[in-house]
Amino acid sequence: MAASSTRRYTPGALTEFAAALLHAAGLAADRAEDVAAILVDGDLLGHTTHGISLLRTYLTDIESGAMQTAGAPHVIADHGAAVTWDGNKLPGPWLVLRAMDLATDRARRYGTGTVAIRRSHHIACLAAYLERAADRGLMMLLFSSAPNAATVAPYGGSRGVFSPNPVAAGFPTEGSPVLVDVSTSLTSNNLAMRLREEGKMFPHAWLLDENGEPSNDPSVLFPPRAGTILPLGGIDSGHKGYGLSLIVEALTSGLSGYGRADPKEKGMSASVLVQILDPELFGGLDAFRRQTQWIAEACRASPARPGAGAVRLPGEAGLARREKHLRDGVEIASAVMASLEARADKLGVTVPPAI
Repeated sequence: MAASSTRRYTPGALTEFAAALLHAAGLAADRAEDVAAILVDGDLLGHTTHGISLLRTYLTDIESGAMQTAGAPHVIADHGAAVTWDGNKLPGPWLVLRAMDLATDRARRYGTGTVAIRRSHHIACLAAYLERAADRGLMMLLFSSAPNAATVAPYGGSRGVFSPNPVAAGFPTEGSPVLVDVSTSLTSNNLAMRLREEGKMFPHAWLLDENGEPSNDPSVLFPPRAGTILPLGGIDSGHKGYGLSLIVEALTSGLSGYGRADPKEKGMSASVLVQILDPELFGGLDAFRRQTQWIAEACRASPARPGAGAVRLPGEAGLARREKHLRDGVEIASAVMASLEARADKLGVTVPPAI
């Protein structure tokens, strides 16, 4: 993204602004602060399609009632290490953070704690949650699917069945944590929307048009077109992403007992699985870190192929971006801020000055 199309803000001011907008729209202050923190963390890590740009949709869904602002998740089942919630369309980041707290408590007792959440609102950037667990010496697994979305084709097919169905995992080493956040499709809906708005193309043919032909044009995903996103692996090896997509569906909608087989609901929706594992109750945290540090060092020591930079671990680039953004300010697209300024004027919220 060109520097001329962005503005820089201090992360603290941006978080306060996002929280103030959400609070003015109807969220309790503590919930607004949780959602704002996760959104800004997404931008700090460089996941700009899943950062503050989502705030526009979140505010729209609050206004329409598609995101609920009050109440608590309903406990469907609680069997100690395994819990199921109905999220009642409450804010996804707030629900996931609460699920992490519960899963952590259970993992400290049982070694593992898992919370399946049906009917959550959108949970934003998955990577934004992971370091919170890794810093406590825990391993976190996080899966999400969007039952209302069907933009990703099964391998060999040309009609959408899945959402991008991201998979995330974070765990400690003796140094920086490993933070993995990948979709089981070749790209995301949010990036497609951004490129379409900017009149740009994908760098490769990651999509299929309505005739099942490969395409790099994001507009094929939007009416009147009826294209799809290819699963991870694409035309050649998409059976791998297809299989992973099915696993995510089983872990999220399957375990929570609610998803694509049920009527679609208004606005954004997510089925989620949060799992925390405490290495101390397995082989021990020191042994865990010794193993993860060894593999981290072995990966970094692998000679780079010609034309490539040094091997790095998942999350390393994001953590470096965060340090830079904390120091120099986080870049937000001018168009995103312009739309939020209009919301701020309507809600009586002060807009932070750009750096």
